[in-house]
Amino acid sequence: MTHKKRISHAITYIVLILISIIWLFPFFCLILQSFRSYQTEFGGLVNYLVPKQFSLDSYKYLFSDGCQYTTWYLNTLIIACVVALLQTIVVICVSYALSRMRFTGRKLLMNVWLVLGMFPGFLTMICLYFLLKQLGLTQAGAIPGLILISVASSGMGYYVCKGYFDTLPKSLDEAARIDGANRFQILYQMIVPLSKPIIIYTALVAFMAPWCDFVFASYVAFGYSKSYNVAVAMQRWVWTNDYQGFFTRFCAGGILVAIPVTALFMALQGYYVEGVTGGAVKG
Repeated sequence: MTHKKRISHAITYIVLILISIIWLFPFFCLILQSFRSYQTEFGGLVNYLVPKQFSLDSYKYLFSDGCQYTTWYLNTLIIACVVALLQTIVVICVSYALSRMRFTGRKLLMNVWLVLGMFPGFLTMICLYFLLKQLGLTQAGAIPGLILISVASSGMGYYVCKGYFDTLPKSLDEAARIDGANRFQILYQMIVPLSKPIIIYTALVAFMAPWCDFVFASYVAFGYSKSYNVAVAMQRWVWTNDYQGFFTRFCAGGILVAIPVTALFMALQGYYVEGVTGGAVKG
């Protein structure tokens, strides 16, 4: 390696390290604040970063009888897991059909979905709310309502998954058809085992959306605390008059929310990257 390349690599690493430090600093502060003692924090602002007295008071409060955090956390987990499962199944089926089958209106259907996907989901929020309200899927029924909305339009997110299926040789399907396999057997026994990266990518994306959802979840569950997800509930904490008292609890709740997503990405990041790159082809 030449001297110029060493200098160039050193500068690159220094820049990346600085960017990483800047990016991670707020999360580091969040962790420190979550261990601040409630008694120390309460009563006014502090002018130091590292707590003078580390405490688990905020985490203990989250699991105490007077706090509904476990209910909100469970609501979020149920919605995210069910949506991830159902949405992945729908996306795989739609992507396989559009990738392998040729039928009348296929191109038109793909173009219509592409155009509809350009419109932001906020445009339909009011209509969806009143529709869910008529079906009894708001407030007390907000959890199944949020699942229904997330899964109903999931087929429109076929782009990346279809692109990955297009990279698989169609000769595999033809050989299986000659041996007497039907479409479902080809999909379940051949395509799915070969498509683990894109399936994991699809499941992760489907899991992330309801896990981080705030806007629509706040509309659907408005005024009924038992149906809140973590994002909506913790935002209500910030609105309380006891802002200083709930701030450390807010930080502790944020840490617990980040743990599952961080663990999933750390464990499956290889599949995630492979799924993105493998599906980013022209279909």
